[in-house]
Amino acid sequence: MASTPPVERYLDEGIAALRRGDATRGRALLTAIEDDPRALFPLAFACGALGDEHAARGVLQRLLALQPDHIPALIMTGDIVARTDQRGAAAYYQAALVNAAAQRASLPPELQADLDRVGAVVAATSRDYGAFLHDHLAASGIRLGEAHRRVQHAIDLLTGQTEIFVQRPSSFYFPGLPQRAFFERAEFAWLPALEAATGDILGELRAVLAADGGFPPYVATPLDRPPPPNPLRDDPRWGAFHLLRAGAPVAGNADRCPATMAALGQTPMPLIAQRAPMALFSLLKPGTHITPHHGMLNTRLIVHLPLIAPPDCALRVGAETRAWRVGEALVFDDSIEHEAWNRGTTTRVVLLFEIWRPELTPPEREALAVLFGAVEAFVDQG
Repeated sequence: MASTPPVERYLDEGIAALRRGDATRGRALLTAIEDDPRALFPLAFACGALGDEHAARGVLQRLLALQPDHIPALIMTGDIVARTDQRGAAAYYQAALVNAAAQRASLPPELQADLDRVGAVVAATSRDYGAFLHDHLAASGIRLGEAHRRVQHAIDLLTGQTEIFVQRPSSFYFPGLPQRAFFERAEFAWLPALEAATGDILGELRAVLAADGGFPPYVATPLDRPPPPNPLRDDPRWGAFHLLRAGAPVAGNADRCPATMAALGQTPMPLIAQRAPMALFSLLKPGTHITPHHGMLNTRLIVHLPLIAPPDCALRVGAETRAWRVGEALVFDDSIEHEAWNRGTTTRVVLLFEIWRPELTPPEREALAVLFGAVEAFVDQG
């Protein structure tokens, strides 16, 4: 009866043989102990080094059945599959990248070069896939444009060019609302009247800036709460001139901007005791970046009416980035991850305020107004 080989010695000697370049000896030793999962990857390597990719693939399949997150095995399998099936190889490479992200803290540094290599292949394959889909649509007479914004977004998700962003409010989540980053201007019957007042509002803004020189920081450290973890906290490069705050006009500010206040009065802002409406001029100085973050609620939308909009300024909400254009409002859900930047040379200013989500019914709005008012009352009791 044959004796059982000493597993540890065969494993050590088999790996040592591979390091010496003796794949034949390494394969023989590791084959003798292939029931031990630790022998499978070096055995696959030995088979590959000897040009026996069929055997290597079989060993790798056994290993991945036991350890689906084995990154080197996924990469090596992808390399073998790539000889005949580039998209199939990309699937293995993509799995390797996903598992690498999950195991980032424990990855050996020498694996990074392979991850960079397969990442480039995945990116190229995704681009080719997207180009193929666009060509197929074009051959059918469909050229994607503004009317196909959601179709383009779906293709970008399918090909890995972007990721799925959803509502993640930091304070209050209302279920069942559509996951939409931007809303279109034509959806709001009241918006043309606001945009028509842009010139008057801009005139009042310029008068305020001329008199005040700048605005206080948008994010300020509260006296009775922990400081917010915002890189622009107490930084006037992101400034705010409040017109309505905590549900009431700000004395000394609102009366300086009567045209702005009149225009705001025609919008569907929430009316919530001690909370809303709120409205302000938001200022972003050159070179300033508002880092990605989420708003407090998904029951509202944020409206930006651009008043001073230099080039190289933009707002990203979820997967979509839009530039500000003077007099053309942007309406977006700030409970979805968003960021903004001013890479230009002059200051950007928008009129910012909130409105109810249009999907909320009148009874829901009434109940939410009372609920949020109760939240403020509870906080005040503290």
